[in-house]
Amino acid sequence: MTAIHPSPQSPKGLPDLLLPLRRLINNFTIRSYRVAHLICKVVPCACPFERDVTLFGRTFHIPALCKLNPLYNEVVLLRFRALSYLTDICEEDVAQYLC
Repeated sequence: MTAIHPSPQSPKGLPDLLLPLRRLINNFTIRSYRVAHLICKVVPCACPFERDVTLFGRTFHIPALCKLNPLYNEVVLLRFRALSYLTDICEEDVAQYLC
């Protein structure tokens, strides 16, 4: 008899449809300083602030972008792993990537 594992659930009790992407990001191994630098340049060190933008006389409210990204925690951890790779393996100064 095989064990039946429940499918991963999101906090609201819905199936986590992003689980394969979460696993891909979490299992990504950084093996190149070029990839590590790219990740550090592309992923911001802090959540962009919410703001109001006025365009054509109308005001649009843009919430903090980290609240809109369901993979925010995974991406931030990927950036941290890239910084750790550059510091520990490549012995580079990462001060330029810190806020």
